[in-house]
Amino acid sequence: MSRMGVSLAVLTLALTALAGQAQASPGDKDVARMVSFGGMCVSCELSGRKLTGAKFAGANFDRAVLIGADLRGAAFYGSNFSGADLTRADMRGAEMRGANFAGANFTDARLSGVESSGANLTNANLTRADFSSSELHGANMVGANLSKANFSSAELTGSNLISVNARGADFQNAELNAANLTGARFDQANLRNVELTGATLRGAIFHGADLRGADFSGAVLGGADLSGARGLDQDQLDEACGDGSTRLPRGLSVRSCHGDRRHIRVVVDFEHAKAQAAAARAAAAAARAVPKPPAPPKPPKY
Repeated sequence: MSRMGVSLAVLTLALTALAGQAQASPGDKDVARMVSFGGMCVSCELSGRKLTGAKFAGANFDRAVLIGADLRGAAFYGSNFSGADLTRADMRGAEMRGANFAGANFTDARLSGVESSGANLTNANLTRADFSSSELHGANMVGANLSKANFSSAELTGSNLISVNARGADFQNAELNAANLTGARFDQANLRNVELTGATLRGAIFHGADLRGADFSGAVLGGADLSGARGLDQDQLDEACGDGSTRLPRGLSVRSCHGDRRHIRVVVDFEHAKAQAAAARAAAAAARAVPKPPAPPKPPKY
């Protein structure tokens, strides 16, 4: 076996031994210290571990198992958690900047108060996850399962929710301004007082959804099915637009998107998000940097 192979084997054994402890212990501090400077823990087992306040900078935890892990206040900067299992994990107050959670499992996870910009949650399973009062600006949730998830009072401005399954989800008082909800399913969802200014809802379905007080100013409803929605009135539709395939409750109408309609400009503060993403990349680069060895001493003069 080559020297590199031996080193990798030793590292694997060390991580396996470290992950073998199921509950909080001094070893948990070792894990937090390791990921604070970046690292690799592909497919490692960390279920039930206490990792509060840990900083994942440029770390690779692809397919890691963190079922029931305590990640309150953790920071995820440019890290990869694609395919990770975070079922029932406690991530309240965590920070996600440019993190990749594609295909991750967040079933029954607690993420209230999370601050995120540009997080990748494509095809993630967020069933019954609690994202209440979270900031998820510019999040990519294409194809994600949001069934019965709680996004009440959450901010998802500019987020991409194409083809999400949000059946029975709670979006009461949430902000979805300038979001893309094309082809999304909101059957039986709670959308009371949700802000959808400038949002795209082409082909979205709202069977049994509660839309009382929802703001559709500047929203595009082409092909959307709101025929079975509850609490929708004409005043809500006057500033939206649709097309011949838009389905509405009896007695309601919407102007054509090709006709004369008011243009509403939605201002999204992406500059702040860009600055935070740049800081995350810098932190990740610093975490991966290998210090240079000291220069050898100069030979003595005779």
